[in-house]
Formats: sequence, C-alpha cells, structure tokens
Amino acid sequence: MRTARKGSVEMPAFVRQLVKETEKRVSSFFKGGRGGAAEGEHPAEGEREEVIPSPYLDRPVLDKLTEEGCTRWGLTYALGSMQGWRANMEDFHNCVPQLGGDLSDWSFFAVFDGHAGNTVAQYCSQHLLGNLLTTGGMGPEDDPEKVKDSIIEGFLQTDKHLQTVARREGWERGGTTVVATLISPFYIYFANCGDSRAMLCRSGQVCFSTSDHKPYSPLEKERIESAGGSVCLQRINGSLAVSRALGDFSYKGAENRMPSEQMVSPEPEVCVVERSPADEFLVLACDGVWDTITNDDLCAFIHNRLQVCTDLRDVCSQVIDLCLYKGSLDNISIIVLCFPGAPQLSAEALHQEAELEDLLESKVAEIYEEFCARGEEPDLLSVLTVLASSVIPGLPPGGGIQSKRNCIISAYYQQREIHKPTVPNGLGGS
Repeated sequence: MRTARKGSVEMPAFVRQLVKETEKRVSSFFKGGRGGAAEGEHPAEGEREEVIPSPYLDRPVLDKLTEEGCTRWGLTYALGSMQGWRANMEDFHNCVPQLGGDLSDWSFFAVFDGHAGNTVAQYCSQHLLGNLLTTGGMGPEDDPEKVKDSIIEGFLQTDKHLQTVARREGWERGGTTVVATLISPFYIYFANCGDSRAMLCRSGQVCFSTSDHKPYSPLEKERIESAGGSVCLQRINGSLAVSRALGDFSYKGAENRMPSEQMVSPEPEVCVVERSPADEFLVLACDGVWDTITNDDLCAFIHNRLQVCTDLRDVCSQVIDLCLYKGSLDNISIIVLCFPGAPQLSAEALHQEAELEDLLESKVAEIYEEFCARGEEPDLLSVLTVLASSVIPGLPPGGGIQSKRNCIISAYYQQREIHKPTVPNGLGGS
C-alpha cells in the first residue's frame, strides 16, 4: 500500500460560486434530507435557520490511497482512491484476491460509495462478504443460479443486520451503494446496488456493464411511487439520488412491503458472465468516475495505459487524475482487475508515448515563447486553453488532452523557470 501526493488544483471561482448557489437553493426546498426543518416545513417564527455546510472544499484533497495484489491463477489487481473536492471521504472498498477453503480459486472485490456519512459504507465493507459466504450457495460445483440467489440473500441479510446496528447507533440517515464481483474459475458474477458500476472489457471492447439504479428509471420510479414516495429533481422525495442502497432506513418504512419493495431497495441486480480467454480487464468504480467518462472511453483508455505502464497502481492513478481534470467533484475510487489476456507492455506504444510527451513539451515551449514575444507572461490556464484548441496526434484513446495534463503542467513550470527574470550582479542583496 502506498500514498502519493500531487500538486494542488484550485476550483475556478465561478464553479465554486455555482456549486454554493445550487446547494443553497436546493437545501431551501429540501431540508428534511440535510438535517434542517422537515420537508415542506418552515422554521418557526424567531427560530434561526440552520446553516448547512457546503459538501465541497475550496481545494481538493489529492492524496491517493493505492493497493495492489495478485492471485495464484494469474489475476492481478490494483485499487486507487482519492477524496477529491468532497468535504469528507465516504468511499470504502474490499479486495480479497483469494477466498478460503473450497473457494480458494474464487476472488471477491467491491467498492462502497457512502452518502450522508461514511459509517454505513465502512460497516458494509467489513461485513458483506461474510454474509455472502454464510448463505452456503457458493461451492466447488459453481452453480450460477445458486450463487446468484446467495448473493441476493447476502445483501438482504447485510441490510437486516445493519438496521439493527443503525437503530442502536443512530445511523438511520446513512447509506451506501455497492458494486461487487465474485470471480470463480468459470464465471464472473456482478452485483450492483445503486449507481456505482462494473464493466468488463474483452478483446479491446466493452463486453458487459451493470445498469445504474436511478430514481427516474421507469421500474425504479414505479416501485418508489408504489411505496408512497415521489421522484422530484431526479431524486427520491427530492433528496436521495439513488434508488437502491444498503442503509437509508428512513426510506424503508412502508408497512406490509418486502425489503425489495421499499422506496430504496437493498436488493442487488446480479448478472453472470461466462469467463473467456479473451477477457482483458474488469473495472469497479464509484459514480465519481462514471459521471465524467463513458464505458467505451474508459475501456479504450485503460487498454492503452496497460501498454505503457509497468505498475497497475499507476493506471488507477491516471484514471483518477483524468476524472478530476474532466470535472469530477465527488470522491473517486476505482479497482482494475487484469486477467491473463490483458494487454502487455508494448515497445511501440512506449515509443509513441515518449514522442507524444516530447511533442507536448515543445508545444508548451512554443506557446510560452509566443506570449513572451507579446510582452505577456502566460498563466497555466492560458496554455491549457491554447493546447485544447490544437490538433495533437497520438493522445491516449478515451483520455484526450486531459489525460496528459500532468505532463503539460510539468512542462509549463519548466518554461517558467527558464524565463524567470535574472537579478543583475550587485542588486541581489546580501
């Protein structure tokens, strides 16, 4: 495990103001979900209205948590996670490359994206796998139908146990989405509950991806309304942006209805894909990734990065940076699992990468010189703006100019150092 630091990124003033104004306007209508007056109520006369802190920082937290590992049968994995612009880190994960006993050839990986606090996400990251295993449906026979039923039962049991703890500890408002995979010798099982997402890439293309559970999806909306809720501003009762999650018990109180029939359902959608020698890699990530990049673009980007990176943790780090530079304001967490058929280092790709970075450095130097010739000292944003409007061959597929921003920043500060005014002899002070 390691932690890496990157340079500071500052939110543009107009974006910061837009975020604050949006938060203020939304919270004035829907305070019930944010700790103020109940929905539809107004503060009593003479009562001070509660000030709701912004969920965003003025500067992102750029420290990255990374982790890596492998299995005896050839799967390698890496995790990358970063707090980003969010005021708190609410993501958790669980990476178990080899289960024990009769399941020694099975693996389990999951990403938990918490909301209204991180307690539920942390609890589920510690207990979900154990509840899956105690169902007894997983074994050497690897029966897909039995495994699917076990996964669903494990999620429901986790939510049931969590509710007991939540009532005792006061966690009713917290919740978490979950995206998980169980990999057996013959199958890949995907379980999704919420708007995190899993994606499988095979032969360089997206072979499978899970579906996000959003309140405005027709089937989800029908269940929400049948349970007595409504969908407003694409949220349940104007507040919660996901329609399936563990926790969120304030949305699970409809009488005479099964857990899967509540406004927020804890039942995951479980899919099974038969393994293939053409399988390359699998991605599990929270919506901080998927809000900024499509399945196809992320598949293309990782496929390309695997040909030029010797460390899978670096691939995860580059994805996180790409999402940050493309505008993600959320926590960002990603797990990349590589199968034996994943792309390998390529001498040709490494050569093309070196040529691209040389080209970017020379273009930054040209832009800097052009500004200086006009008597101006360019700021970084000006350089990035000119580059974004330029035709630059060889950019990473799916990543574009944003994926090389760290290289551009380095080249920019190198030019600043080169063009730093020199102090004449005798005028530099003692």
